[in-house]
Amino acid sequence: MILAIDIGNTNITVGCADGEHILFRERISTNQSATDLEYASELKMAFDMHGFDKKSIDGAIISSVVPSVTLSVKRAVEKYLKVKVKLVGPGIKTGLSIAIDNPAQLGSDLVVEAVAGIKYYSLPLIIIDMGTATTFSVIGEGGEYLGSMIVPGLAVSHDSLISHAALLSKIAFEKPKRVIGRNSAESLKSGLLYGNAGAIDGLIDRACSELGHDCTVVATGGLVNEVIPLCKHKITIDDDLLLRGLTLIYNKNKQ
Repeated sequence: MILAIDIGNTNITVGCADGEHILFRERISTNQSATDLEYASELKMAFDMHGFDKKSIDGAIISSVVPSVTLSVKRAVEKYLKVKVKLVGPGIKTGLSIAIDNPAQLGSDLVVEAVAGIKYYSLPLIIIDMGTATTFSVIGEGGEYLGSMIVPGLAVSHDSLISHAALLSKIAFEKPKRVIGRNSAESLKSGLLYGNAGAIDGLIDRACSELGHDCTVVATGGLVNEVIPLCKHKITIDDDLLLRGLTLIYNKNKQ
């Protein structure tokens, strides 16, 4: 079994994989001031909660878009599990053909998701990652990464708006009772959730129009279950897409 970790700006996703099967998945907060020991403690807690013996882990792989945290998490894994850790980045084989202007600019998380998307879904494909930003990755019929669209994430939009509007307060991200809100909280909730759903539908339409054909659409990330059910397009939710992609890349580089 292997440990797969994706370090994002807001959360760190941790999962244990046995072949293509994800045995558990947990999210912990990304903390740039946390020490190796603190991250190791978080890992131990996740293993203990799920009843996993750390001796069953043969190796680990990490993708990260937060360089300041990467080494702390890598050292934490090595300290707790005593295994070698692979990092997704230069020198690691992914098998992904990247057709953007500067392939080095493509985040490792998007690379990992594309690898998994090509393996498990029909092409052409749009992958929606709802994290700090909502990112749309477009993959062509031949499996090449064509490009992306990036918009502010739901939580970022929410926090920015209430910090600039004195009469608006924080809301819970849950399905609104109605589209037309009858008070400030309802109106904000409806605008954010249905607004994000509408933006997703609109960008899917425009991407498919530019490509000239329909696409399979897959969504992953921390807030997919709150927004994707409100979309009009058929979108498959895959919470384990990143972890499965990390497992595939780990196996490609096992030698």
